[in-house]
Amino acid sequence: MSTLEYGGVARFYTELAEIPIPTSAQFVASNSTTAVIRVSYSVRDHERDTKRSISKTFTLTRPESQPVDWTLVSSTVYQDASDVQASVLSPSKKRQAILREIAEPSNGVKKRFVEIWADSRLEASLEVTKRHGPFHPDDYFKSLSFSPSETALLYTAEANPESVDNLGDDPYPTFRFNPNFGEGLYTKKRPTLYIFRWREPSSDAANFEGRVPKKDLSLVSLSLVQSPATPVVFGQASFATETQIFATGYEQTADGRILGIKSCFNRPSSIWELSLTDQSNANTTYCAANKIEIPGRSNRSPRILFDGDRKPCTLVWLSNPTFGPHASTVSLYTYDLAERLPRVLLEPDQANNFPGLYTDYSLIDSPFIKKSGEETYVVAQSLWRSRTKVVSVALDGGYVSDETKALDGQDDKQSLYNWSLLSSDGNGSVVCSRSTPTSPPQVVLLTIENGSFANIQVLDEPVFSAELQQELEKLTPCVIPVPNRYPTESVVILSKEPPKGQKPICVTVVHGGPHGTSTTAFTPSVLALALDGYTVSMPNYTGSMGFGEKYIQALLGRCGELDVGDCIATVRELIKLGISEEGRQVVSGGSHGGFITAHLIGQYPDVFSAAVLRNPVISVGEFPTSDIPDWAYGEFGVAFGPRTHMNPGTFAQLYSSSPIAHVDRVRTPALLLIGEDDLRVPTSQGKGYYHALKGRNQAPVEMFVFPKESHPLDGVEAARVSVEATRDWFARFSR
Repeated sequence: MSTLEYGGVARFYTELAEIPIPTSAQFVASNSTTAVIRVSYSVRDHERDTKRSISKTFTLTRPESQPVDWTLVSSTVYQDASDVQASVLSPSKKRQAILREIAEPSNGVKKRFVEIWADSRLEASLEVTKRHGPFHPDDYFKSLSFSPSETALLYTAEANPESVDNLGDDPYPTFRFNPNFGEGLYTKKRPTLYIFRWREPSSDAANFEGRVPKKDLSLVSLSLVQSPATPVVFGQASFATETQIFATGYEQTADGRILGIKSCFNRPSSIWELSLTDQSNANTTYCAANKIEIPGRSNRSPRILFDGDRKPCTLVWLSNPTFGPHASTVSLYTYDLAERLPRVLLEPDQANNFPGLYTDYSLIDSPFIKKSGEETYVVAQSLWRSRTKVVSVALDGGYVSDETKALDGQDDKQSLYNWSLLSSDGNGSVVCSRSTPTSPPQVVLLTIENGSFANIQVLDEPVFSAELQQELEKLTPCVIPVPNRYPTESVVILSKEPPKGQKPICVTVVHGGPHGTSTTAFTPSVLALALDGYTVSMPNYTGSMGFGEKYIQALLGRCGELDVGDCIATVRELIKLGISEEGRQVVSGGSHGGFITAHLIGQYPDVFSAAVLRNPVISVGEFPTSDIPDWAYGEFGVAFGPRTHMNPGTFAQLYSSSPIAHVDRVRTPALLLIGEDDLRVPTSQGKGYYHALKGRNQAPVEMFVFPKESHPLDGVEAARVSVEATRDWFARFSR
């Protein structure tokens, strides 16, 4: 059969994908009458084939007599911030630190700088290009913290490899194995904490005294006085005092692995207290280290609460069990810095009607608010069934509040909003973004009134063409539960207009993980299918996050059966409800969603007219080169440890749970989309499935391989081509 022909640029996809997505925010200034908020966005630039960072600043005022009644008085135009790797305001808000990386116009060589700004004036700047490798601004390692005196900055960057000059005649260090942090983080082998100092802590840093001469600047890496028995790498570090730092320490396993940490909440990691000592040389300051021991827990994202006098009083962090499922219900821990004792503030399923805490990998930089009086709460975004909401947890007692419940309103759009928390002012206001499956994200300011976030001020709304707006208004999203298979439900996007003749083709889009979640968030690739005339169904099967720990545990050992059964039940329920019809079904999924997709077309060969699989898991027993080899064991109910290796009995068990066991029954045309640099799911999985289908010649099969793309296939061109190829494949075999 002839190869797939290009059907042209996907209708509306480029416009949807180029809508700026809010990623973070900072309260540049905040007092009783004025707030200045800077919001950062990520935007895809298809002309340049790159993702760009932009920012926008908003100024608001309010009368002192009406403390919740904010008025937006001005906003700047979007400003390009692509050279800013990370930035942070000092506690006094008088200074801003910027980690900047620029490319030389003549040769593209990148240079790195650390800058300290006092208002609009540059107080200190140091080029660090030769001192260390790239900055680490990601969620897993990012450190960016002023010392209390605002005379030093703590950050994370990649240490340079040992130079040949230092090695002498010894070649071994050059070739000695040094594990990296896996998918999306493979360039990170030596993340290191650095302290940039431009004044002495005893100096009067309150006032700007002019540009600090380079001779007075210093940069040192941090190293431990005594190395621990298990190698550890630090990130997510913050100053508590001038000499006390708290950080996350990532540990190797007993067999010398660093297991991939991206999207994995179960890795060996702990919270460490680092104390700066007087031992130092020109390039290094040595620290004493104290590990806060909590056996069997994976701890991360330490955040420090300061009292009114800026003295550190409480440490909070996120915690999950080590090993087992790669994502589970999050526990929230606190650590009283006077008592020096950790305690659990919030455990799984602790509160009535609350499914448990399902946060992102990290909390926002300062996740504290005050609701009434002096009572402090931790604020976070958390999956709650098929939505992400903003919740608060009282530091005194662990009481949980759904902070977006009062904002849901009565109409369908408000009740489907998916929330993302961007920043807190530490008092009674937070900045969020919110979206629905058919409405791009707004940026909003929420302010507490009478103990809850009842006041909302829209700061920014996306602008798009009238034609796109008109088409979006023809669609309606909803969440449909599947009877007798609780907690299974599906986020559905369908046309408001009744079909003329046959019902639209229904695309089942299956999420991965398996402990991911399809939410009511704006997703351009999915919305593009709906705008192209498809009904879209995104099922949340048993094991999806946001429904309770009981259901995550229920999937372990039943992958390939329970998750697949929930997805086919969703297809049948939509047919029963008259939303779709038999013979007009297609399916797509990536990673574990690709695993389910391959199972569906193998176990139910007559249901789907076409399938698209992105970096799918096909044969679970053939997973040793993945950055998460434990996944193949833990998610399938097999114990994993340092001595674990594949044996015939385990392979037979995993094979029977894998889609490859059903390959002889596949009759559905299948398109495979493979990232050539995928470290999560070995490319041999998708390529092997392609050859297995090709060799059986029972249905059309095609495969696209994307150079320099990893597991998400998230590059600007790769994402666009994936959307277009999916559209063309479905159109070819289902219309």
